[in-house]
Amino acid sequence: MQLIDRAEILSRRILAIDDEEANVRLLQNLLQREGYTQIFGLTEPKEALSTYIEWQPDLVLLDLTMPEVDGFQLLEAFSRHDAPDEFRPVLVLTADTTIQARRRALALGAKDFVAKPFDVVEVALRISNLLETRLLYERLQTGTAKAADRSAKTIG
Repeated sequence: MQLIDRAEILSRRILAIDDEEANVRLLQNLLQREGYTQIFGLTEPKEALSTYIEWQPDLVLLDLTMPEVDGFQLLEAFSRHDAPDEFRPVLVLTADTTIQARRRALALGAKDFVAKPFDVVEVALRISNLLETRLLYERLQTGTAKAADRSAKTIG
């Protein structure tokens, strides 16, 4: 059972970052087949942070092993630009399957980790689950803010 309407999940912004153009195209094709409409593919890791800040994606698909700026550096940079109470999930998709890479990525804020080559159905399900979690978190934040407003009005 899904708690969020599928159309709401499919309308969310997804940023795919990988220095290999073939990998970005694969992710874009997968997402389009699933029905996602807002997909931004990026093959220049140097542009990732500015794109992240400007575009405000709901989910990031991130490779770890990239030249100049790697995925670990991007995870650190993303977390510095998010509000402390924000939930913007990052799904790491990487060929680096070492336990050290997995632990480091998760410690830096990645919410999920998938090894390449990956099963496209599994990745599609993980993407949907992470977006659903983000939407539920947003609803919770909105509900909490409304409750605080009501409480402040009652006290005042």
